[in-house]
Amino acid sequence: MKLFKEIFGRIWALWAAIAFIGTMLIYLIPFLLFIYFKKDPDKTHRFTYWSQYWIKVFLFLVASPLKIKGRENFAPGENYIVLCNHNSFMDVPITTPAIPGGNKTIAKVELSKIPLFGLLYKTGSILVDRKSDISRKESFSKMKDVLKMGLHMCLYPEGTRNKTKEPLRPFHSGAFRLAVDTGKSIVPALIFNTRKVLPADKTFYAMPHRVEIHFLPPMEVMEDESAEALRERVFGVMKEYYQRNSK
Repeated sequence: MKLFKEIFGRIWALWAAIAFIGTMLIYLIPFLLFIYFKKDPDKTHRFTYWSQYWIKVFLFLVASPLKIKGRENFAPGENYIVLCNHNSFMDVPITTPAIPGGNKTIAKVELSKIPLFGLLYKTGSILVDRKSDISRKESFSKMKDVLKMGLHMCLYPEGTRNKTKEPLRPFHSGAFRLAVDTGKSIVPALIFNTRKVLPADKTFYAMPHRVEIHFLPPMEVMEDESAEALRERVFGVMKEYYQRNSK
């Protein structure tokens, strides 16, 4: 049984790769041609809109439907800093289309070099070279600009995938300094079951499984609250919710 599961997992990973690339080409090449040749100034909003359909089709093909809870927590006309847990490479593709409204995330500059996919990656991301102090400082300023534009800023405060048995890895402080500096509220978001679809401890392995993302009510920055205190408060809320709702 275990051997069969391992074989199936590799076959399903191959199918998932074909489905991802195929749907990306079908849905997004026309989009890219339009926004780059037409010099469309609204690239991010259009990227978010189109990516919803792309990812829905992809998730259907790999038998991993997405359930979204709590979109009503995004008040009309408001934009937020959205903080997500990070268990799998599957997290980023489902987060951008799940967030209501235009949004950007912060991403590794290395992935922007992948042919074609790199163009999509740049459209919905702020690129950062984590080895460069200058790049990290510039990315912080760019995140402020994203919020000023009225877009949501999506971040993964754990910094990298959680490969531990703990519900969450310790949070980095950048997202909370951003909230304190801008006064923007934080919407905690918990992603479930992506580790079952693309386990972090296996190479070229995938399994079909329903995935979920739950958006919690916004958390405002309290008066005179430090970034460190805000980090601990948000971490506690996200950890408790994840433990209570994990299946």
